[in-house]
Amino acid sequence: MIAIVGPDGDCIFANASFESVLGLSRRNVQSGSIFDWVQDPAVLRDTVAAVSNNVFSTSRLQAVLRRPGAVHVEPLPVHAIVNRMEGSSNVVVELLEVEQQTRQDREERALEQADATKELIRNLAHEIKNPLGGIRGAAQLLEMEGESKLLTEYTQVIIKEADRLQALVDRLLAPHREPHVVSDVNIHEVCERVRSLILAEFPRGLTTVRDYDASLPEFRGDREQLIQAVLNIAHNAAQALTERIEAGDACITFRTRVARQVTLGKQRHRLALELHIQDNGPGVPEALRERIFFPLVSGRDGGTGLGLTLARTFIQQHHGTIEFESVPGQTIFKIVIPMQ
Repeated sequence: MIAIVGPDGDCIFANASFESVLGLSRRNVQSGSIFDWVQDPAVLRDTVAAVSNNVFSTSRLQAVLRRPGAVHVEPLPVHAIVNRMEGSSNVVVELLEVEQQTRQDREERALEQADATKELIRNLAHEIKNPLGGIRGAAQLLEMEGESKLLTEYTQVIIKEADRLQALVDRLLAPHREPHVVSDVNIHEVCERVRSLILAEFPRGLTTVRDYDASLPEFRGDREQLIQAVLNIAHNAAQALTERIEAGDACITFRTRVARQVTLGKQRHRLALELHIQDNGPGVPEALRERIFFPLVSGRDGGTGLGLTLARTFIQQHHGTIEFESVPGQTIFKIVIPMQ
């Protein structure tokens, strides 16, 4: 939400987002004062005056926005950024919802964390890859030389375990090595492919629900990466539903919606896709919530802890975000990807 105001707070310009939040027409907004729309405006008044007089070039503060044109709507806590306009005493006031600002900070931390994690994984995987080849080769040579059946069993164990670790290393390197193939993607085709794979693996006791917004347009993306990302999340959900599958009432819902005027990172997008993958399982354990997207962190015995890490990597490569909300009986993973 952006407004240009004079030193006295009179609104000279406001963008559509600002008008929408206030619930006022452009004419009413531009004939009013920004101080009239803020609870306890004294701090904002002093800040606008100081920036207008070039005491500061920019300043930040917390405020609560009144919404006079929006009936039965609570005031909105905002983070205000006040910048001076070059060659003018007018100032630009940018308002960010506190929740939005918190989300942006969280997204930035997640991106920084993901970059550091990817670099660590890439270096670790390369360090493991070379000796693994040597171990496997030595075991094969030993097997050829030996005549003992017991020795053959031992060498086979070495070879199989080396192959298993090689497969794990390949998965670690996959997001960095595979090309990003961009084409037109229909998110419902992605969901249907994932549904068929999940139901093939869990044919009894699990139902899937489609809650699709048919108006969603296609967008540019890597179809295979998106299938893998959604499959990883849905597969985790299915594995968490073991008890409900046995009881016959397990359910995974795929829900798509259009989101408008979405801010991802620091960029505003007119149109975005929202995909919810919801299950009625026991919920994400509290101990895992802060680390759930970390590599090699798994809440399941035998799990590699790579599914959600790869899912987040693939979604971030589409300039999107992935978050989750979880309580016992309901977990929702929300993917947001810009379409315009």
